[in-house]
Amino acid sequence: MKMIHFIGAGPGDPELITVKGRRLIDEADVIIYAGSLVNPKVLDGHNDSAVIYNSALMDLDEVSRIEIEAAKKGLSVARVHTGDPSIYGAIREQMDLLEKEGIEFDVIPGVSSFVATAAVLKKEYTLPDVSQTVILTRMEGRTPMPPKEKLIDLARHNSSMVIFLSVSFMDELCKTLIEGGYSPDTPVAVVYKATWPEQKIVEGTLSDMPQKVKESKIDKTALTVVGGFLGNKYSLSKLYDKHFTTEYRKGVE
Repeated sequence: MKMIHFIGAGPGDPELITVKGRRLIDEADVIIYAGSLVNPKVLDGHNDSAVIYNSALMDLDEVSRIEIEAAKKGLSVARVHTGDPSIYGAIREQMDLLEKEGIEFDVIPGVSSFVATAAVLKKEYTLPDVSQTVILTRMEGRTPMPPKEKLIDLARHNSSMVIFLSVSFMDELCKTLIEGGYSPDTPVAVVYKATWPEQKIVEGTLSDMPQKVKESKIDKTALTVVGGFLGNKYSLSKLYDKHFTTEYRKGVE
């Protein structure tokens, strides 16, 4: 019986997949990929004999049946998710079903869209004296938010915030963040399909971003990032401060 590999395909650029993930896809007998989000170019090196399924057209039972049948036949399976599968990847429910069947699996991490977004913006989420905390969250939709994780409550921290799956609710999102404690002039960036050829970046503030997003016609497949880290005021780190002593370097008196 072969192991099933859950693979993070990265944010879109087919070169932003791990070497291990690339190899396992190329070697797989069966590939199930999230076709609504994963760049199909990630699959370009697959075996000619590989059977490929698009999970966007399937439900959990169908996906699990194919995974289990293939593993029991001794076929290698690559279950390919967008970004990193641990973030809004819906893999836990798949893994639990595999455990019940006694089928081994592993998870190959990928480059999440939230780090790809920081890369294309050329920003750092954790700036000294600005923010040392990053919150990854989403607006409440068909999947409800736990009572203590309402966006208005998270906003009170004024940390760097990454908001998934919510660009179509930009009016409500910005209003909620301001009510929660962010200043209306807090910088915001919306990045559509980070690292894809059709990537688009919209920058503004909480007060003007709803109109800018409306004008851009972005309504899905985008991340919203909020916080002072998008600005230019911050303190230098102690890590490279010549006056700061570390385990490896003595500071200048």
